[in-house]
Amino acid sequence: MDSVVYLGGLVVLFLLWVKVKGLEYVIIHQRWIFVCLFLLPLSVIFDIYYYLRAWVIFNMCSAPKLHDQRVKDIQRQVREWKKEGSKTYMCTGRPGWLTVSLRVGKYKKTHKNIMINLMDILEVDTKRQVVRVEPLANMGQVTALLNSIGWTLPVLPELDDLTVGGLVMGTGIESSSHIYGLFQHICVAYELVLADGSLVRCTAEENSELFYAVPWSCGTLGFLVAAEIRIIPARRYVRLRYEPVSGLEKICQKFSSESANKKNQFVEGLVYSRDQAVIMTGVMTEEAESDKINSIGHYYKPWFYKHVESYLRANRSGVEYIPLRHYYHRHTRSIFWELQDIIPFGNHPAFRYLFGWMVPPKISLLKLTQGETIRKLYEQHHVVQDMLVPMKHLEQSISAFHNDINVYPLWLCPFVLPSQPGMVHPKGNEDELYVDIGAYGEPSSKQFEAQASMRQLEKFVREVHGFQMLYADVYMNREEFWEMFDGSLYQKLREQLNCKEAFPEVYDKICKSARH
Repeated sequence: MDSVVYLGGLVVLFLLWVKVKGLEYVIIHQRWIFVCLFLLPLSVIFDIYYYLRAWVIFNMCSAPKLHDQRVKDIQRQVREWKKEGSKTYMCTGRPGWLTVSLRVGKYKKTHKNIMINLMDILEVDTKRQVVRVEPLANMGQVTALLNSIGWTLPVLPELDDLTVGGLVMGTGIESSSHIYGLFQHICVAYELVLADGSLVRCTAEENSELFYAVPWSCGTLGFLVAAEIRIIPARRYVRLRYEPVSGLEKICQKFSSESANKKNQFVEGLVYSRDQAVIMTGVMTEEAESDKINSIGHYYKPWFYKHVESYLRANRSGVEYIPLRHYYHRHTRSIFWELQDIIPFGNHPAFRYLFGWMVPPKISLLKLTQGETIRKLYEQHHVVQDMLVPMKHLEQSISAFHNDINVYPLWLCPFVLPSQPGMVHPKGNEDELYVDIGAYGEPSSKQFEAQASMRQLEKFVREVHGFQMLYADVYMNREEFWEMFDGSLYQKLREQLNCKEAFPEVYDKICKSARH
Protein backbone atom coordinates (compact mmCIF):
# COMPACT_ATOMS: atom_id res chain seq x y z
CA MET A 1 0.00 0.00 0.00
CA ASP A 2 2.82 2.39 0.87
CA SER A 3 4.46 1.79 -2.49
CA VAL A 4 1.21 2.61 -4.31
CA VAL A 5 0.88 5.87 -2.39
CA TYR A 6 4.53 6.67 -3.13
CA LEU A 7 4.07 6.04 -6.88
CA GLY A 8 0.87 8.05 -6.86
CA GLY A 9 2.71 10.93 -5.24
CA LEU A 10 5.41 10.81 -7.90
CA VAL A 11 2.81 10.88 -10.65
CA VAL A 12 1.10 13.91 -9.08
CA LEU A 13 4.43 15.74 -8.75
CA PHE A 14 5.28 14.93 -12.35
CA LEU A 15 1.94 16.25 -13.62
CA LEU A 16 2.38 19.43 -11.58
CA TRP A 17 5.86 19.89 -13.05
CA VAL A 18 4.47 19.44 -16.55
CA LYS A 19 1.72 21.97 -15.81
CA VAL A 20 4.24 24.54 -14.55
CA LYS A 21 6.78 24.02 -17.36
CA GLY A 22 4.28 23.38 -20.11
CA LEU A 23 3.88 20.26 -22.21
CA GLU A 24 5.86 21.73 -25.14
CA TYR A 25 8.86 22.40 -22.87
CA VAL A 26 8.86 18.80 -21.64
CA ILE A 27 8.53 17.38 -25.16
CA ILE A 28 11.43 19.52 -26.42
CA HIS A 29 13.92 19.52 -23.54
CA GLN A 30 13.11 16.25 -21.79
CA ARG A 31 11.67 14.28 -24.67
CA TRP A 32 12.77 10.94 -23.25
CA ILE A 33 10.28 11.40 -20.39
CA PHE A 34 7.40 11.79 -22.82
CA VAL A 35 8.63 8.91 -24.96
CA CYS A 36 9.15 6.51 -22.06
CA LEU A 37 5.92 7.31 -20.20
CA PHE A 38 3.53 7.67 -23.11
CA LEU A 39 4.85 6.72 -26.55
CA LEU A 40 6.44 3.39 -25.61
CA PRO A 41 3.28 1.97 -23.96
CA LEU A 42 1.14 3.30 -26.81
CA SER A 43 3.49 1.71 -29.35
CA VAL A 44 3.12 -1.66 -27.62
CA ILE A 45 -0.68 -1.39 -27.85
CA PHE A 46 -0.41 -0.59 -31.58
CA ASP A 47 1.85 -3.59 -32.17
CA ILE A 48 -0.43 -6.01 -30.31
CA TYR A 49 -3.52 -4.78 -32.13
CA TYR A 50 -2.05 -5.08 -35.63
CA TYR A 51 -0.43 -8.45 -34.91
CA LEU A 52 -3.66 -10.00 -33.60
CA ARG A 53 -5.70 -8.47 -36.40
CA ALA A 54 -3.39 -9.85 -39.12
CA TRP A 55 -3.33 -13.28 -37.49
CA VAL A 56 -7.12 -13.53 -37.18
CA ILE A 57 -7.82 -12.29 -40.71
CA PHE A 58 -5.25 -14.54 -42.38
CA ASN A 59 -6.24 -17.67 -40.45
CA MET A 60 -9.95 -17.13 -41.11
CA CYS A 61 -9.21 -16.67 -44.83
CA SER A 62 -11.40 -13.60 -44.94
CA ALA A 63 -8.85 -11.24 -46.44
CA PRO A 64 -9.26 -12.24 -50.12
CA LYS A 65 -13.05 -11.73 -49.95
CA LEU A 66 -12.75 -8.38 -48.23
CA HIS A 67 -10.01 -7.36 -50.64
CA ASP A 68 -12.27 -7.37 -53.68
CA GLN A 69 -14.91 -5.33 -51.87
CA ARG A 70 -12.36 -2.78 -50.73
CA VAL A 71 -10.86 -2.41 -54.20
CA LYS A 72 -14.34 -1.77 -55.62
CA ASP A 73 -14.81 0.91 -52.97
CA ILE A 74 -11.57 2.59 -54.09
CA GLN A 75 -12.77 2.47 -57.69
CA ARG A 76 -16.07 4.04 -56.58
CA GLN A 77 -14.25 6.90 -54.83
CA VAL A 78 -12.13 7.62 -57.92
CA ARG A 79 -15.17 7.62 -60.22
CA GLU A 80 -17.03 9.95 -57.87
CA TRP A 81 -14.02 12.28 -57.98
CA LYS A 82 -14.32 12.33 -61.78
CA LYS A 83 -18.05 12.98 -61.66
CA GLU A 84 -17.46 15.92 -59.33
CA GLY A 85 -15.25 17.52 -61.98
CA SER A 86 -11.74 16.41 -61.01
CA LYS A 87 -11.25 19.70 -59.18
CA THR A 88 -8.14 18.70 -57.21
CA TYR A 89 -5.43 16.06 -57.35
CA MET A 90 -6.00 12.75 -55.60
CA CYS A 91 -3.85 11.09 -52.93
CA THR A 92 -4.26 8.27 -50.43
CA GLY A 93 -6.26 9.13 -47.31
CA ARG A 94 -3.67 7.63 -44.98
CA PRO A 95 -2.54 10.34 -42.51
CA GLY A 96 0.94 11.63 -43.30
CA TRP A 97 2.15 11.05 -39.75
CA LEU A 98 1.63 7.29 -40.15
CA THR A 99 4.41 6.98 -42.73
CA VAL A 100 7.99 6.05 -41.80
CA SER A 101 9.37 9.18 -43.47
CA LEU A 102 10.29 11.85 -40.95
CA ARG A 103 8.33 14.45 -42.91
CA VAL A 104 4.59 14.94 -43.43
CA GLY A 105 3.25 15.89 -46.87
CA LYS A 106 1.35 19.19 -46.99
CA TYR A 107 -0.66 17.98 -49.99
CA LYS A 108 -2.87 15.77 -47.79
CA LYS A 109 -4.78 18.89 -46.75
CA THR A 110 -5.51 20.13 -50.27
CA HIS A 111 -5.91 16.95 -52.35
CA LYS A 112 -8.88 14.60 -52.58
CA ASN A 113 -8.18 11.86 -50.03
CA ILE A 114 -9.00 8.36 -51.31
CA MET A 115 -9.46 5.99 -48.38
CA ILE A 116 -7.45 2.78 -48.86
CA ASN A 117 -7.92 0.27 -46.06
CA LEU A 118 -5.71 -2.51 -47.43
CA MET A 119 -3.30 -3.94 -44.86
CA ASP A 120 -3.46 -7.72 -45.19
CA ILE A 121 -1.46 -10.65 -46.54
CA LEU A 122 -3.78 -12.19 -49.12
CA GLU A 123 -2.11 -15.41 -50.19
CA VAL A 124 1.10 -17.40 -49.95
CA ASP A 125 1.59 -19.52 -53.07
CA THR A 126 4.54 -21.85 -52.41
CA LYS A 127 4.21 -23.54 -55.81
CA ARG A 128 4.70 -20.28 -57.71
CA GLN A 129 6.91 -18.99 -54.88
CA VAL A 130 5.08 -15.69 -54.52
CA VAL A 131 3.19 -13.92 -51.76
CA ARG A 132 0.31 -11.60 -52.65
CA VAL A 133 -0.09 -8.70 -50.26
CA GLU A 134 -1.97 -5.45 -49.87
CA PRO A 135 -0.07 -2.14 -49.86
CA LEU A 136 -0.33 -1.38 -46.14
CA ALA A 137 0.95 -4.78 -45.01
CA ASN A 138 4.26 -4.12 -43.28
CA MET A 139 7.54 -5.96 -43.03
CA GLY A 140 6.87 -7.07 -39.46
CA GLN A 141 3.69 -8.83 -40.60
CA VAL A 142 5.35 -10.38 -43.62
CA THR A 143 8.36 -11.81 -41.78
CA ALA A 144 6.29 -13.14 -38.89
CA LEU A 145 4.05 -15.08 -41.25
CA LEU A 146 6.56 -16.22 -43.87
CA ASN A 147 9.24 -17.31 -41.40
CA SER A 148 6.68 -19.37 -39.47
CA ILE A 149 5.97 -21.47 -42.58
CA GLY A 150 9.58 -21.73 -43.78
CA TRP A 151 9.74 -18.92 -46.36
CA THR A 152 11.11 -15.41 -46.60
CA LEU A 153 11.44 -12.46 -48.97
CA PRO A 154 14.72 -12.30 -50.93
CA VAL A 155 14.95 -8.60 -49.98
CA LEU A 156 13.39 -7.75 -46.63
CA PRO A 157 13.99 -4.11 -45.65
CA GLU A 158 14.91 -3.55 -42.04
CA LEU A 159 12.24 -1.68 -40.09
CA ASP A 160 9.04 -3.49 -39.03
CA ASP A 161 6.74 -0.59 -39.97
CA LEU A 162 7.88 -0.24 -43.59
CA THR A 163 4.89 -1.03 -45.81
CA VAL A 164 4.77 -2.86 -49.12
CA GLY A 165 3.19 0.18 -50.76
CA GLY A 166 5.93 2.48 -49.54
CA LEU A 167 8.63 0.07 -50.68
CA VAL A 168 7.06 -0.31 -54.13
CA MET A 169 6.19 3.32 -54.75
CA GLY A 170 9.42 4.46 -53.12
CA THR A 171 12.13 1.87 -52.71
CA GLY A 172 13.62 -0.60 -50.25
CA ILE A 173 16.93 -2.35 -49.71
CA GLU A 174 18.55 -5.01 -47.52
CA SER A 175 21.93 -6.67 -47.14
CA SER A 176 20.87 -9.34 -49.69
CA SER A 177 20.35 -6.71 -52.40
CA HIS A 178 23.78 -7.34 -53.95
CA ILE A 179 22.17 -10.53 -55.28
CA TYR A 180 18.51 -9.61 -55.77
CA GLY A 181 18.50 -5.84 -56.32
CA LEU A 182 16.12 -3.35 -54.70
CA PHE A 183 12.68 -4.26 -53.36
CA GLN A 184 11.10 -3.45 -56.73
CA HIS A 185 13.25 -6.11 -58.40
CA ILE A 186 11.68 -8.95 -56.39
CA CYS A 187 8.14 -7.83 -57.28
CA VAL A 188 6.53 -9.80 -60.12
CA ALA A 189 3.15 -8.04 -60.42
CA TYR A 190 1.32 -4.89 -59.35
CA GLU A 191 -2.42 -4.25 -59.27
CA LEU A 192 -3.45 -0.62 -59.52
CA VAL A 193 -6.59 1.51 -59.69
CA LEU A 194 -5.91 4.12 -62.36
CA ALA A 195 -7.10 7.71 -62.76
CA ASP A 196 -10.24 6.61 -64.61
CA GLY A 197 -11.22 4.14 -61.88
CA SER A 198 -10.22 1.04 -63.84
CA LEU A 199 -8.31 -1.85 -62.26
CA VAL A 200 -5.20 -3.04 -64.07
CA ARG A 201 -2.59 -5.74 -63.45
CA CYS A 202 0.93 -5.25 -64.74
CA THR A 203 3.97 -7.53 -64.97
CA ALA A 204 7.20 -7.59 -66.95
CA GLU A 205 5.20 -9.17 -69.82
CA GLU A 206 1.73 -7.61 -69.36
CA ASN A 207 1.44 -3.81 -69.35
CA SER A 208 5.21 -3.85 -68.99
CA GLU A 209 5.77 -0.11 -69.36
CA LEU A 210 3.52 0.57 -66.38
CA PHE A 211 5.23 -2.23 -64.44
CA TYR A 212 8.64 -0.54 -64.84
CA ALA A 213 7.30 2.99 -64.30
CA VAL A 214 5.55 2.33 -60.96
CA PRO A 215 8.66 2.07 -58.69
CA TRP A 216 9.82 5.48 -57.38
CA SER A 217 6.62 7.11 -58.73
CA CYS A 218 5.30 7.79 -55.19
CA GLY A 219 1.67 7.09 -56.07
CA THR A 220 1.48 9.49 -59.03
CA LEU A 221 0.47 6.91 -61.65
CA GLY A 222 -2.34 5.19 -59.75
CA PHE A 223 -3.32 3.61 -56.44
CA LEU A 224 -1.54 0.36 -55.62
CA VAL A 225 -4.04 -2.21 -54.30
CA ALA A 226 -1.95 -5.39 -54.34
CA ALA A 227 1.52 -6.69 -55.19
CA GLU A 228 2.93 -10.14 -55.86
CA ILE A 229 6.42 -10.63 -54.47
CA ARG A 230 8.90 -13.46 -54.86
CA ILE A 231 9.62 -15.66 -51.86
CA ILE A 232 12.47 -18.09 -51.22
CA PRO A 233 12.99 -20.92 -48.69
CA ALA A 234 14.16 -19.70 -45.30
CA ARG A 235 16.69 -21.22 -42.91
CA ARG A 236 16.78 -21.00 -39.12
CA TYR A 237 19.96 -18.94 -38.75
CA VAL A 238 22.27 -16.50 -40.44
CA ARG A 239 25.95 -17.34 -39.95
CA LEU A 240 27.36 -13.84 -39.62
CA ARG A 241 31.04 -12.97 -39.75
CA TYR A 242 32.30 -9.65 -38.32
CA GLU A 243 35.52 -8.24 -39.78
CA PRO A 244 37.01 -4.95 -38.49
CA VAL A 245 38.88 -3.00 -41.16
CA SER A 246 41.07 0.11 -40.81
CA GLY A 247 41.95 2.64 -43.50
CA LEU A 248 39.48 4.08 -46.00
CA GLU A 249 41.06 2.43 -49.03
CA LYS A 250 41.07 -1.00 -47.34
CA ILE A 251 37.48 -0.54 -46.15
CA CYS A 252 36.31 0.16 -49.70
CA GLN A 253 38.32 -2.69 -51.20
CA LYS A 254 37.06 -5.19 -48.63
CA PHE A 255 33.46 -4.09 -48.93
CA SER A 256 33.55 -4.10 -52.72
CA SER A 257 35.09 -7.58 -52.97
CA GLU A 258 32.66 -9.08 -50.45
CA SER A 259 29.72 -7.48 -52.26
CA ALA A 260 30.83 -8.98 -55.56
CA ASN A 261 31.08 -12.43 -53.99
CA LYS A 262 27.69 -14.09 -54.63
CA LYS A 263 28.49 -16.82 -52.08
CA ASN A 264 27.74 -14.19 -49.46
CA GLN A 265 23.96 -14.05 -49.07
CA PHE A 266 24.21 -10.95 -46.88
CA VAL A 267 26.75 -8.10 -46.94
CA GLU A 268 26.67 -5.00 -44.75
CA GLY A 269 29.13 -2.40 -43.49
CA LEU A 270 29.04 -0.03 -40.53
CA VAL A 271 31.54 2.82 -40.81
CA TYR A 272 32.32 4.30 -37.39
CA SER A 273 34.82 6.91 -38.58
CA ARG A 274 36.49 7.84 -41.84
CA ASP A 275 39.03 5.06 -41.45
CA GLN A 276 37.34 2.48 -39.19
CA ALA A 277 34.57 0.05 -40.12
CA VAL A 278 33.21 -3.42 -39.55
CA ILE A 279 32.26 -5.44 -42.63
CA MET A 280 29.72 -8.21 -42.08
CA THR A 281 29.04 -11.16 -44.38
CA GLY A 282 26.45 -13.86 -43.83
CA VAL A 283 24.83 -16.99 -45.19
CA MET A 284 21.63 -18.73 -44.17
CA THR A 285 22.06 -22.09 -42.46
CA GLU A 286 19.91 -24.70 -40.73
CA GLU A 287 22.55 -25.70 -38.20
CA ALA A 288 24.45 -23.61 -35.65
CA GLU A 289 27.23 -23.99 -33.10
CA SER A 290 25.30 -23.75 -29.82
CA ASP A 291 27.91 -21.63 -28.06
CA LYS A 292 27.84 -19.04 -30.87
CA ILE A 293 24.10 -18.44 -31.14
CA ASN A 294 23.20 -14.81 -30.49
CA SER A 295 19.48 -13.98 -30.43
CA ILE A 296 20.23 -10.32 -30.97
CA GLY A 297 16.57 -9.36 -31.29
CA HIS A 298 15.68 -10.07 -27.66
CA TYR A 299 14.71 -6.90 -25.82
CA TYR A 300 17.50 -7.21 -23.23
CA LYS A 301 20.28 -7.57 -25.80
CA PRO A 302 22.64 -4.67 -26.66
CA TRP A 303 21.63 -2.58 -29.64
CA PHE A 304 23.05 -4.20 -32.74
CA TYR A 305 25.27 -1.36 -33.90
CA LYS A 306 26.82 -1.20 -30.42
CA HIS A 307 27.36 -4.94 -30.47
CA VAL A 308 29.10 -4.64 -33.84
CA GLU A 309 31.27 -1.81 -32.52
CA SER A 310 32.57 -4.13 -29.78
CA TYR A 311 34.45 -6.10 -32.46
CA LEU A 312 36.05 -2.89 -33.68
CA ARG A 313 37.13 -1.85 -30.19
CA ALA A 314 38.58 -5.28 -29.49
CA ASN A 315 40.15 -5.33 -32.97
CA ARG A 316 39.05 -8.91 -33.54
CA SER A 317 36.95 -10.77 -36.06
CA GLY A 318 34.23 -13.19 -35.02
CA VAL A 319 31.40 -15.47 -36.11
CA GLU A 320 27.89 -15.72 -34.68
CA TYR A 321 24.68 -17.50 -35.56
CA ILE A 322 21.69 -15.18 -35.47
CA PRO A 323 18.08 -16.43 -35.79
CA LEU A 324 16.79 -15.34 -39.20
CA ARG A 325 13.98 -13.04 -38.03
CA HIS A 326 16.32 -11.48 -35.46
CA TYR A 327 18.82 -10.79 -38.24
CA TYR A 328 16.25 -9.22 -40.55
CA HIS A 329 15.22 -6.77 -37.82
CA ARG A 330 18.60 -6.31 -36.16
CA HIS A 331 18.44 -2.50 -36.39
CA THR A 332 14.75 -2.18 -35.52
CA ARG A 333 15.01 -1.81 -31.73
CA SER A 334 17.36 1.16 -31.95
CA ILE A 335 15.94 2.50 -35.27
CA PHE A 336 19.49 1.99 -36.56
CA TRP A 337 21.12 4.46 -34.11
CA GLU A 338 18.48 7.18 -34.03
CA LEU A 339 17.10 6.11 -30.65
CA GLN A 340 20.28 7.19 -28.86
CA ASP A 341 19.32 10.82 -29.55
CA ILE A 342 15.80 10.27 -28.16
CA ILE A 343 16.59 8.02 -25.18
CA PRO A 344 20.32 8.60 -24.45
CA PHE A 345 20.45 5.82 -21.87
CA GLY A 346 18.40 3.39 -23.95
CA ASN A 347 21.27 0.91 -24.43
CA HIS A 348 22.10 0.80 -20.71
CA PRO A 349 21.61 -2.76 -19.37
CA ALA A 350 19.21 -1.58 -16.65
CA PHE A 351 16.95 0.16 -19.16
CA ARG A 352 17.08 -2.75 -21.58
CA TYR A 353 16.10 -5.31 -18.96
CA LEU A 354 13.33 -3.18 -17.42
CA PHE A 355 11.87 -1.40 -20.45
CA GLY A 356 13.57 -2.80 -23.54
CA TRP A 357 10.52 -4.92 -24.36
CA MET A 358 8.63 -1.73 -25.25
CA VAL A 359 11.30 -0.42 -27.62
CA PRO A 360 11.22 1.07 -30.22
CA PRO A 361 8.57 3.79 -30.10
CA LYS A 362 6.54 3.99 -33.30
CA ILE A 363 8.14 6.44 -35.74
CA SER A 364 4.65 7.60 -36.69
CA LEU A 365 3.89 8.51 -33.05
CA LEU A 366 7.21 10.32 -32.72
CA LYS A 367 6.25 12.44 -35.73
CA LEU A 368 2.73 13.06 -34.46
CA THR A 369 4.02 14.45 -31.14
CA GLN A 370 7.19 16.25 -32.21
CA GLY A 371 5.73 19.73 -32.58
CA GLU A 372 6.88 22.57 -34.80
CA THR A 373 9.89 23.49 -32.64
CA ILE A 374 11.38 19.98 -32.68
CA ARG A 375 10.67 19.67 -36.39
CA LYS A 376 12.66 22.83 -37.11
CA LEU A 377 15.50 21.74 -34.83
CA TYR A 378 15.67 18.36 -36.57
CA GLU A 379 15.63 20.00 -39.97
CA GLN A 380 18.61 22.23 -39.14
CA HIS A 381 20.64 19.90 -36.89
CA HIS A 382 19.74 16.37 -37.92
CA VAL A 383 20.32 14.32 -41.07
CA VAL A 384 18.40 11.29 -42.31
CA GLN A 385 19.55 10.46 -45.83
CA ASP A 386 20.20 7.46 -48.05
CA MET A 387 22.28 8.06 -51.16
CA LEU A 388 22.71 5.31 -53.77
CA VAL A 389 26.04 5.56 -55.60
CA PRO A 390 28.03 3.26 -57.91
CA MET A 391 30.34 0.96 -55.96
CA LYS A 392 33.31 2.22 -57.98
CA HIS A 393 32.81 5.65 -56.35
CA LEU A 394 32.52 4.37 -52.76
CA GLU A 395 35.79 5.85 -51.46
CA GLN A 396 35.06 9.21 -53.04
CA SER A 397 31.51 9.09 -51.66
CA ILE A 398 32.52 8.40 -48.05
CA SER A 399 34.91 11.34 -48.27
CA ALA A 400 32.09 13.55 -49.58
CA PHE A 401 29.82 12.48 -46.70
CA HIS A 402 32.66 13.14 -44.25
CA ASN A 403 33.37 16.61 -45.60
CA ASP A 404 29.77 17.76 -46.10
CA ILE A 405 27.99 16.36 -43.02
CA ASN A 406 30.39 14.22 -40.93
CA VAL A 407 27.79 11.84 -39.47
CA TYR A 408 28.79 8.45 -38.04
CA PRO A 409 28.10 5.59 -38.11
CA LEU A 410 27.42 5.33 -41.84
CA TRP A 411 25.42 2.37 -43.10
CA LEU A 412 26.76 0.60 -46.21
CA CYS A 413 24.45 -1.75 -48.09
CA PRO A 414 25.39 -3.06 -51.56
CA PHE A 415 22.89 -3.73 -54.32
CA VAL A 416 22.88 -4.71 -57.96
CA LEU A 417 21.06 -2.22 -60.18
CA PRO A 418 19.67 -4.00 -63.28
CA SER A 419 19.66 -2.28 -66.65
CA GLN A 420 15.87 -1.96 -66.92
CA PRO A 421 13.47 0.82 -67.94
CA GLY A 422 12.24 3.22 -65.28
CA MET A 423 13.36 6.18 -63.22
CA VAL A 424 16.41 4.44 -61.74
CA HIS A 425 18.91 2.45 -63.79
CA PRO A 426 22.69 2.37 -64.47
CA LYS A 427 24.25 4.82 -66.88
CA GLY A 428 25.32 2.07 -69.28
CA ASN A 429 23.46 -0.89 -70.74
CA GLU A 430 24.72 -3.43 -68.21
CA ASP A 431 23.79 -4.25 -64.62
CA GLU A 432 26.00 -2.40 -62.15
CA LEU A 433 26.90 -2.83 -58.48
CA TYR A 434 25.82 0.14 -56.35
CA VAL A 435 25.94 0.89 -52.62
CA ASP A 436 23.44 2.62 -50.36
CA ILE A 437 25.18 5.01 -47.96
CA GLY A 438 22.86 5.80 -45.06
CA ALA A 439 23.56 8.78 -42.79
CA TYR A 440 21.35 9.16 -39.73
CA GLY A 441 22.17 11.53 -36.90
CA GLU A 442 23.54 14.91 -35.88
CA PRO A 443 26.25 16.30 -38.20
CA SER A 444 29.62 17.02 -36.61
CA SER A 445 30.85 19.23 -39.44
CA LYS A 446 31.35 22.80 -38.19
CA GLN A 447 30.43 24.09 -41.63
CA PHE A 448 27.14 22.16 -41.74
CA GLU A 449 24.15 24.18 -42.88
CA ALA A 450 21.19 22.00 -43.80
CA GLN A 451 20.23 23.37 -47.20
CA ALA A 452 23.71 24.31 -48.46
CA SER A 453 25.39 21.13 -47.23
CA MET A 454 22.70 18.80 -48.56
CA ARG A 455 22.62 20.54 -51.93
CA GLN A 456 26.37 20.06 -52.14
CA LEU A 457 25.97 16.35 -51.38
CA GLU A 458 23.09 16.00 -53.87
CA LYS A 459 25.27 17.64 -56.53
CA PHE A 460 28.02 15.10 -55.90
CA VAL A 461 25.55 12.20 -56.13
CA ARG A 462 24.25 13.48 -59.47
CA GLU A 463 27.78 13.81 -60.83
CA VAL A 464 28.58 10.13 -60.11
CA HIS A 465 25.20 9.05 -61.54
CA GLY A 466 23.75 8.17 -58.17
CA PHE A 467 20.28 8.55 -56.70
CA GLN A 468 18.70 9.90 -53.55
CA MET A 469 16.00 7.99 -51.67
CA LEU A 470 12.86 10.10 -51.83
CA TYR A 471 11.61 9.58 -48.26
CA ALA A 472 14.28 12.06 -47.12
CA ASP A 473 14.56 15.83 -47.48
CA VAL A 474 15.15 16.68 -51.15
CA TYR A 475 16.64 20.11 -51.76
CA MET A 476 17.07 19.79 -55.55
CA ASN A 477 15.06 21.99 -57.88
CA ARG A 478 12.93 20.37 -60.60
CA GLU A 479 15.64 20.55 -63.27
CA GLU A 480 18.24 18.97 -60.97
CA PHE A 481 15.76 16.27 -59.93
CA TRP A 482 15.15 15.16 -63.52
CA GLU A 483 18.89 15.29 -64.13
CA MET A 484 19.27 12.66 -61.38
CA PHE A 485 16.28 10.51 -62.41
CA ASP A 486 15.21 9.29 -65.86
CA GLY A 487 11.70 10.64 -66.36
CA SER A 488 11.18 9.55 -69.98
CA LEU A 489 9.04 6.44 -69.35
CA TYR A 490 7.35 8.02 -66.33
CA GLN A 491 6.23 11.11 -68.27
CA LYS A 492 5.07 8.95 -71.17
CA LEU A 493 2.81 6.93 -68.85
CA ARG A 494 1.57 10.10 -67.16
CA GLU A 495 0.37 11.29 -70.56
CA GLN A 496 -1.10 7.97 -71.68
CA LEU A 497 -3.02 7.29 -68.45
CA ASN A 498 -4.34 10.86 -68.04
CA CYS A 499 -2.50 11.25 -64.77
CA LYS A 500 -1.68 14.93 -65.14
CA GLU A 501 -5.12 16.01 -63.94
CA ALA A 502 -5.40 13.23 -61.35
CA PHE A 503 -2.04 13.18 -59.57
CA PRO A 504 0.77 15.68 -58.99
CA GLU A 505 4.14 15.02 -60.57
CA VAL A 506 6.44 13.01 -58.30
CA TYR A 507 8.73 16.01 -57.74
CA ASP A 508 5.82 18.04 -56.40
CA LYS A 509 5.15 15.36 -53.75
CA ILE A 510 8.70 14.90 -52.49
CA CYS A 511 10.41 18.29 -52.83
CA LYS A 512 11.30 20.21 -49.69
CA SER A 513 8.50 22.76 -50.11
CA ALA A 514 5.87 19.99 -50.29
CA ARG A 515 6.66 18.65 -46.82
CA HIS A 516 6.93 19.92 -43.29
